Amino acid sequence: MTKSNYKLTKADFKQINKRSLFTFQLGWNYERMQGSSYLYMILPQLRKMYGDGTPELKEMMKTHTQFFNTSNFFHTIITGIDLALEENEGLAAKDAVNGVKTGLMGPFAPIGDSVFASLVPAIMGSIAASLAINGNPIGIFLWVGLTFLINIFRWKQLEIAYKEGTKLVTTMRDKLSSLVDAASVMGVFMVGALIATMINFKFIMAPKIGQKVINIQDLFDQIFPRLVPALFTGLIFWLLGRKGMTPTKAIFMIIIFALAMAYFKVLGV
Repeated sequence: MTKSNYKLTKADFKQINKRSLFTFQLGWNYERMQGSSYLYMILPQLRKMYGDGTPELKEMMKTHTQFFNTSNFFHTIITGIDLALEENEGLAAKDAVNGVKTGLMGPFAPIGDSVFASLVPAIMGSIAASLAINGNPIGIFLWVGLTFLINIFRWKQLEIAYKEGTKLVTTMRDKLSSLVDAASVMGVFMVGALIATMINFKFIMAPKIGQKVINIQDLFDQIFPRLVPALFTGLIFWLLGRKGMTPTKAIFMIIIFALAMAYFKVLGV
């Protein structure tokens, strides 16, 4: 079978998008990661293109259960290109499909992680937290609204990638590395700004030497403003890299540390 006689419809794209949004990570495993989920996402369409029980279907099912791992926010772009190839060439597109999946899953992974898993939560989290401190709930609705727009983007990209087909591979390849670098820099910048503005504690202990009161926090501010929150954040990152340390343990340690420092009047807000 060299070419499929079936043409994908709006109903097919809708079904794929539903499986993408709600089930894509359910088959995740350490051996092939998202491989089984990728196959499940497009299996109804593969059956329509190759026919139930055919050798071609079995061969492509084996192909799609191989190792696959990329960003949840961009994987349907790869799926759209894949389906365009298979619809046009059938089983003959097997090698090209493998090449597209292998070649694109790596570049798309850091883009999704940098933009949607790091940059967007850092920006929206800081906005929501800043508004919440002042008793304003608008930040939460902004975050929910942005998440809704991101899911619309995820819904639309499948059909766009399918229509553009393999042209996307050549038109986007030169832009991927620049986009990853820009998103990474912006993410680091936002995390730094979040540390400086949202971690609000300082030394309140003021020991006396004779008649002289030593303002420890003032000394730190002369060296480097917001140095204490930066050092504390660095310590937490260091702890999270230790063997046996988990985010849950770190959170409990922070709570105990904060209570102890407040009780002994060493640190405060």
